[in-house]
Amino acid sequence: MGSQNMPLIPNIHAGGGRIVLSSYGSSHAVFSELSSTYPLKLLSPRISPSGVAVVYILSYGGGLVGGDQVNLSVDVDTGGVLVLLSQGSTKVFKTRPEERLASVRIKRPTEHMATPASMKSPLATTQTLTFAVAAGGSLFLLPDPVTCFQAASYRQIQTFHLSRTSSLVVLDWLTSGRKSLGEEWSFSKYYSANEIWTDGKRVAKDVMVLVDDEVDPGAKLPPRSLRDKLAPYSCYAMVMLYGPLVQGAIRDMTAQYDQISVLKSKVPAEMLWSLSPMTLGEGGGAIIRVAGSETEVVKKWLEQALLGLQETIGTDVFRRAFA
Repeated sequence: MGSQNMPLIPNIHAGGGRIVLSSYGSSHAVFSELSSTYPLKLLSPRISPSGVAVVYILSYGGGLVGGDQVNLSVDVDTGGVLVLLSQGSTKVFKTRPEERLASVRIKRPTEHMATPASMKSPLATTQTLTFAVAAGGSLFLLPDPVTCFQAASYRQIQTFHLSRTSSLVVLDWLTSGRKSLGEEWSFSKYYSANEIWTDGKRVAKDVMVLVDDEVDPGAKLPPRSLRDKLAPYSCYAMVMLYGPLVQGAIRDMTAQYDQISVLKSKVPAEMLWSLSPMTLGEGGGAIIRVAGSETEVVKKWLEQALLGLQETIGTDVFRRAFA
């Protein structure tokens, strides 16, 4: 029994995953597809009687390391309600010199291919998530925050293709790292981009880039570390709300924001937040940005701010998102 007689498996899609939620009637939904490969893992409990489907996005070993490449595509059918959660923060471990299984399909640039400076390192951990939500469908992306370990390099791109009657809530947030080990804002690079497209037209884009400055002997001023730039806050969050099902939450948040008074203070506030409106689609949407001294402070604020989502996804699912 020689292994040379066995056919080779072409195209190993390591780190790939796909979720397809199909709906039947007003409260019946089923996963037409729910598949994933290492290091990505997808788990789903039973779909609730109300038709709300929940999927946990996990990784083997509790985190991602340098070279891991995750590529997830998600489709939500008309009338479907999908909630995506995680179990604990998405940990991004420090970069390693060896090649990972999850990056076996990465093509190395040749001398004829120009590669942007930000993409030269093959050891950056990358997650690319693409979502398509049909008319009347709803997506609630409510994961725990990303936590980058010391020397970690992380890149995340999330793209959402919607109809004008789709509803969307996206929570994208990160912590400063393992403060108990002295790793506060000590990672190398962090890049996160979120884009919303409605009927083929881009209506919103939010990008956050954090890079630890390198020492330049010729610089007139000393470099500032990420800790210096981002202090005194250790958790940053961005929330996108869009579509007819979240108009109540948007109105409540807008009313609160309009009541804020900006006062001078010698002591930084424990938490800061802002709201920017989006005007396209069924009633439009909003982008909320939050900065807090501690992760728990931001979590409790988000839980209270998004409390109105319970009416759509149910109390039990909502509590799981902010447990």
